[in-house]
Amino acid sequence: MSPDSEPQHSGTLRLGLLGGSFNPVHNGHLAIARQTREALGLDQILFVPTSHPPHKQNGSLAPAQDRYEMVRLAIASDPSLAISDVEIRRPGKSYSIDTVRLLQQEYGAHTQLFFLVGLDAFLDFPSWREPLTLLELCPFVVLSRPGLSFRSLSTVAPLPPIPQTSLEDLDAGRISQLDVPLGKQRLTCLQLPPCTISASDIRSRIRRGLPVANLLPPLVESYILRHHLYQEDRDRTNN
Repeated sequence: MSPDSEPQHSGTLRLGLLGGSFNPVHNGHLAIARQTREALGLDQILFVPTSHPPHKQNGSLAPAQDRYEMVRLAIASDPSLAISDVEIRRPGKSYSIDTVRLLQQEYGAHTQLFFLVGLDAFLDFPSWREPLTLLELCPFVVLSRPGLSFRSLSTVAPLPPIPQTSLEDLDAGRISQLDVPLGKQRLTCLQLPPCTISASDIRSRIRRGLPVANLLPPLVESYILRHHLYQEDRDRTNN
C-alpha cells in the first residue's frame, strides 16, 4: 500500500492487520474485516497476503501475485479496506514479527497497528517466531472461529491466566469482547457472527464446476475463471 492511498486522518491512525493466504479471498474475509473494524473503532483494515505461509503446506496455493490481485479487486470499492504487498515482495517465508516491524517502519509513529488473527491460528502461537517479543510490539485481536471455543486459550503458553468465567461468557455470547492486559499491550478476544464460508470449500466447488457466486465478490470470481485458478485437479482428471 502506498502512502498516497492512506486515508486523511488527524491524530493516530488505528490500523488492523489482517494476514492470510486469501486462497482465494471471499465474502467471509470481507465481512470479518468490516465487523472487526466497526467493533474496535479502527480506521482501516490492511489485508496482508502471505507469500509462503510458514505454517501452511498447501499444494493448491495460487501464485502470490494472483492472490494479491484478487484481494485488490475485492476491496477496490471500499476505502476502509486496504492491501499491502509487504510479505509478497520479501523473498522466502514471511514471519509475523518481521511483517509487524516493517509496517511499523513504513507507517511511522502516527499509526497504531492491531494484529488480527483467527482463534485457530492463535492456538499455534507458541510455535511462531519470537512470540513473546511479538506480543510486545502491538495489541493482538483474536477473532472467533466456527467450531472453536475461547476456553482453549487457557492452553496457550505465553498468555497470563484469563478468568475461565470470562472465556465462557464469550463462548456463550453473553459478551462479545474481552480485553486482557499484556504488559504494555493488550489482547482482545472478539466474538463475531459465525462465518460459514471457507476457501477450501470454494476451491473444491471450482474444481467440480459448481457455482460460487454467493461466496466470492464478482470481480474475484471473474479473475479466477479468467486465469483458470484452482482447476488443477479437474484438469488432471480430464487428461
